[in-house]
Amino acid sequence: MTHRLVRDVMTESVVTVSEDTAFKSIAAVMAGHGVNALPVLDAAGRIVGVVSQTDLLRKEEYQDDPAAPRPPLLSHGGRARAAGLTARDVMSTPAVTIAPEASIVAAARALDRRHVGHLVVAHPDGSVAGIISPRDLLKVYLRSDDEIRAEIVGEVITGYLGCDPALVDVAVSDGNVTMRGQVEHKSMVPLAARMARAVDGVVSVTADLDYAVDDSRLPMASELDAPLT
Repeated sequence: MTHRLVRDVMTESVVTVSEDTAFKSIAAVMAGHGVNALPVLDAAGRIVGVVSQTDLLRKEEYQDDPAAPRPPLLSHGGRARAAGLTARDVMSTPAVTIAPEASIVAAARALDRRHVGHLVVAHPDGSVAGIISPRDLLKVYLRSDDEIRAEIVGEVITGYLGCDPALVDVAVSDGNVTMRGQVEHKSMVPLAARMARAVDGVVSVTADLDYAVDDSRLPMASELDAPLT
């Protein structure tokens, strides 16, 4: 099953800062553009890190306040980064990046496993292609029911399973898929459900399918070659 690519859903217009951008200027850029993270570029325009609101708030976290719990001494560089004056000082590095040609499945897994709220989309030369966030990935759930149905009929029922689409009725309502009818082999029933579930934008799948041949009971080749007794 072909999933949409990062380049299909990423935000292409990306606000960046340089390594030498001053702390207050970073905060002003974030506030002015309504973003919570900025890729940091070196003099050649390559990504060297990301500065987020959390990175900036570390300066506030390490302010003296007897009434507040003491901050963790070793958390993300602790006081040294809290004392930073430029993007180079406070950024998280290396940046968590992904290629434009990666699938949105790979992007979702990277966001979850790296515990980040965004991925910088990078070209092979290290330049910025875009940025992707969970909100961008959720765009697949805005696909129309007709579009989802057409993909399931064309790629799953006809293309992958090789079944006659006239024998399988596919209905989609708010991303919920129901398949009724008959496929050729019993083993195709779970495959149909699994592959339909993998279509971008599908919320759930119900496969109420019959089959013409119970291939789970077909004799194995070794049994056919066995001598008669």
